[in-house]
Amino acid sequence: MYSRRDFLRGVPLAGLALLAGIRPASASRWVIHRRGPAAGPHPTPRPGITAAKVLTREQLEDSPQLIPLFDSIREIPEIVDGIRCNCGCADVEGFYSLLSCYEGDAMARACPICQGQGRMAARLHKDGRTLDEIRAAIDARYG
Repeated sequence: MYSRRDFLRGVPLAGLALLAGIRPASASRWVIHRRGPAAGPHPTPRPGITAAKVLTREQLEDSPQLIPLFDSIREIPEIVDGIRCNCGCADVEGFYSLLSCYEGDAMARACPICQGQGRMAARLHKDGRTLDEIRAAIDARYG
């Protein structure tokens, strides 16, 4: 997670990069803008879904603060796979659910909405909430 100071330091550099027409390779896939309430229903969790594709501790060495979050997602793939992500990535080809944000290129490494929804889902599941209750809470906060 970036601090406000980090953000403010990066604004001038980002502006110069935009003026020069430079776009970082890591950002090319994640140009997503929240457009108000996310469209569509929550996905149905896929039968037999696992967390096999969720990034591991070793893959997150450059982001150690995210390791506990990814570990918690890895514990509940059947829950997270039944939640629609509200940052807009549901429109990206190959994304099925919030679980997709923690796999592959792991958009959740940089997206505060993906991270927030993941933390909320893990916390509510730990508190004994059902998938429907978790969805309702996420919709109330992020939808």
